[in-house]
Amino acid sequence: MVEYTDAIRTILISFAITIILGPILIPLLRKLKIGQNVRDNGPKTHLKKSGTPTMGGVIMLIALLITVLTFGKINKDMFILLISTFGFGLIGFVDDYIKVKKERSLGLKPYQKIIGQVILAVFLAVYQSNTSVLGTKIIIPFVEGKFLDLGPFYVPFIAFVVVGTVNSVNLTDGLDGLASGVTLIIMAFFGLVGLNWGMSSISIFSAAMTGACLGFLIYNSYPARVFMGDTGSLALGGAVSAIAILLNLPLVIPIVGFIYFIEAISVIIQVLSFKLTGKRVFLMAPLHHHFEQKGWPETRVVAVFWIATVIFCLIGIVSIN
Repeated sequence: MVEYTDAIRTILISFAITIILGPILIPLLRKLKIGQNVRDNGPKTHLKKSGTPTMGGVIMLIALLITVLTFGKINKDMFILLISTFGFGLIGFVDDYIKVKKERSLGLKPYQKIIGQVILAVFLAVYQSNTSVLGTKIIIPFVEGKFLDLGPFYVPFIAFVVVGTVNSVNLTDGLDGLASGVTLIIMAFFGLVGLNWGMSSISIFSAAMTGACLGFLIYNSYPARVFMGDTGSLALGGAVSAIAILLNLPLVIPIVGFIYFIEAISVIIQVLSFKLTGKRVFLMAPLHHHFEQKGWPETRVVAVFWIATVIFCLIGIVSIN
């Protein structure tokens, strides 16, 4: 049984490892000329960020792995959490590598990324449906003691949730400290749930990821010295998805991950509106760029999105208790 002190210790250790790795890996990334290629159709204020070292997600992943292997128990659930996180992180790594090597803002082709993501998502869904006490049932937020049995629709539904979440986190990673800060708060939420429900693997894993995100913010907050890249954002999406699925809480993701959700929805609305009417609903999508175009400083957008995540995580706690 994991105690609160164990979780806090895990956070601190993961944080410390991340802090130590930063000054080692960031200069290495710079030396290898692994710099960010900023897209031309983004905010003009972001052009100055071109060349900032990217693929910094490896810092969080190394810290996570060291912490979990040292202080966590490697059972089936922990193994699945690592497979999901590093599996999606690998897809992001390949994507980042192609961007850097070919010096462009686009890496893997969309269908290539989706194929890899779907394979991992289906694997996660099949595992949970075969090992969970609830089987193909999921918890319904705000309805105590009630479950929704998805039956044969469980695997496709979970796969959709996982792929959607992973790509939503990726879309959220557009401002300094935004994705890492939002995910830090969500990981703390899942760590608390894991502790209260006696799920040690989830509590330790979430604590390790919380510490890694917290440490990464030292280097990723405005003005960022390193970007996480798709290596980091897809890995974070894989971690969030896997934890929610193992907790049978896929329906809580749109609540605690509200920022992820609205970022993705803003892009969908923008694309559909432009294709159907030729007009744009937002000044720029994803949503964080809309606020930038409205004149908000980048730091204000990030702070407001962090605050919103705290509020929705508090709502998330209420929804499952």
